[in-house]
Amino acid sequence: MVHLTPKGRNVESRLSVYFKSYTSVNSISTKQGDGGETGLLYGGRVSKSHPRVEAYGLCDMAVSAIGLARAGCDDVWLHEQLLDIQRKLFTLNAQLATDSAETATLTRHFNTIGTPDVDALDALLNDLESQVQLPRSFIIPGASQQSAAIDLARTVVRSVERRVVELQEADPVDNPFILVWLNRLSDCLFMLARYVDRDVAPEVLTGARRES
Repeated sequence: MVHLTPKGRNVESRLSVYFKSYTSVNSISTKQGDGGETGLLYGGRVSKSHPRVEAYGLCDMAVSAIGLARAGCDDVWLHEQLLDIQRKLFTLNAQLATDSAETATLTRHFNTIGTPDVDALDALLNDLESQVQLPRSFIIPGASQQSAAIDLARTVVRSVERRVVELQEADPVDNPFILVWLNRLSDCLFMLARYVDRDVAPEVLTGARRES
């Protein structure tokens, strides 16, 4: 949980109640979810089928997918970009795991996705677009293992975005920057994958021929 950004207090102390079962026993299995419910960060317990749980569950999947892409990364700059995205997804997950009625409680203790985060992705996207020449045809993922892993992570982020839209319709999240940030993140991941393949021939990127 060190990736969450606290305001004035240690993260572990703020989450001690939420994770008390993990710290009081030697197993990560709390058995509290055996009946199909789970505990929110702030807001009590809900069904595991709740749109909020689906949203932050997919966000967790996105963190792991980006981790897979980062694990095979030899480019120091790219490694740091992917790691920073993972950290921001943890920040997002904290809000997704908080009942909308408890938003004030969350924001008293943690930072949330906001204008600086959107601006950072806009800057990254502009930087990438200045470096990478896109082919005129549609790109078919798979020109390299590294770019394919990032493209897969991008599709997971798109799924997160759709689930957040569904959540907004059922239990609105009090943060207008979340959907903007997710939308921009998918664009950045697309361009990061193209950055990986920036020296690959266009016909390989579009699937017209295989890499020799």
